[in-house]
Amino acid sequence: MLIAHITDLHIRPPGKPAYRVSETNALSERALDAIAALRPRPDLLVITGDLTDCGLPEEYALLQEMLGRLDMPVLMVPGNHDRRDNLVAGLKLDPSTVHDSGFVQFVADIGPMRLIGLDTLVPGQSAGGLCEARLAFLDKALEEAAGKPVAIFMHHPPFTCGIAHMDAIRLLDGADAFAGIVARHPNIERILCGHHHRPIVTRFAGTIAQIAPSVTHQVTLDLTDAGAATFHMEPPAYLLHSFREGAGFVSHTAYVERYPGPYPFVLDADYPGAQG
Repeated sequence: MLIAHITDLHIRPPGKPAYRVSETNALSERALDAIAALRPRPDLLVITGDLTDCGLPEEYALLQEMLGRLDMPVLMVPGNHDRRDNLVAGLKLDPSTVHDSGFVQFVADIGPMRLIGLDTLVPGQSAGGLCEARLAFLDKALEEAAGKPVAIFMHHPPFTCGIAHMDAIRLLDGADAFAGIVARHPNIERILCGHHHRPIVTRFAGTIAQIAPSVTHQVTLDLTDAGAATFHMEPPAYLLHSFREGAGFVSHTAYVERYPGPYPFVLDADYPGAQG
């Protein structure tokens, strides 16, 4: 089983870059093209939020046009830049997605795994939250997994990472309750997030929590206490998650752009120990 995982597309109305600098539409299209060209072909694509930059109907319309050219199932959850009503109206959501109690979440049993998507959006806030209804959704989905390997997808990371301005807007409300639920289920292989625009990994509540880099711009790596909220145009990237019986759940970071190569590992004749 192979899962392509992208995040933080920040789709804008045509001709308008995000923050007047980041050409997010073109960058997102290139990421989708790279995923479509992967061999072996992923079984599905998961997008962990900030599908759009402002949650505008025209942004979702453009994203739907992009996704419509991608011949594979797509699961998604909203981020803090999204608007649930426009998202639901503007995108063709997979049948496994539920719009229950006003939240956009999913439970999908694909191959040997159960995939759970959580809606952490709190309207009007950059930080995320999980209320009692969303926590109950998670608890039920985990109980019904009956020991299957599980991956949880969400926008806001539930842990601090050391980038101060991002830690201030991580998952806040409900984070302790979320950790308690996760700790009770040893079959959770990964908690997979977006939001921070950087590749970050840590241990969390007995499992591994991992943030995917953005397919557009990356948050500046600044671990000082007073780091400014800035971004860099570092190489866009995404995650590829592989699950195989006997090998477990393995995550790879893949770059969107193509670089020189591949080159064979051929030793020079004057290299110490060279044969021939």
